[in-house]
Amino acid sequence: MGWFKQGIKAAKKNDPAARSTMEIVLTYPGFHALFWHRVSHFLHRHHLYLLAKLHAQFWRFITGIEIHPGAQIAAGVFIDHGMGVVIGETAVIEEGVVLFHGVTLGGTGKDHGKRHPTVKKGALVSANAQVLGPITIGEYAKVGASAVVIKDVPDRATAVGIPAKIVRIKGEKVKEGEELK
Repeated sequence: MGWFKQGIKAAKKNDPAARSTMEIVLTYPGFHALFWHRVSHFLHRHHLYLLAKLHAQFWRFITGIEIHPGAQIAAGVFIDHGMGVVIGETAVIEEGVVLFHGVTLGGTGKDHGKRHPTVKKGALVSANAQVLGPITIGEYAKVGASAVVIKDVPDRATAVGIPAKIVRIKGEKVKEGEELK
């Protein structure tokens, strides 16, 4: 299944308000941002950096979602609502990830090379969460709303708070106050 169909399928799976394919294609800014990111990313990979950046900035203005052309985003990612989402240049987002409005996958300003997070398959990053630095959010992990994550989150864990702490792993409660390792 192509990335276009996977994007539609992801929207229908993750948004109970999605009524039809046409509604998603015409009105979902997260779908638009991801669609046009593919063009920006193509230009970036072909070393047309200025053109890629200009294209990305135009779609940022239209959608309210900023995705650097260098970010690697798999098919089947869903950005719900999307306003204020920022995805940095070296971010990697695997299939089935859900991002809500206000999420930042950003750098700390101190790193060189890989500076942005990797978000693994099936992870969910809730509204206004800030995931910063070259860290990994594990498969099927959950990041709570407004969390500030600066350390790795293991597979199937839930992290909440400022700074984020793990509160569950594989559905089981973790000792209160245990910090991310």
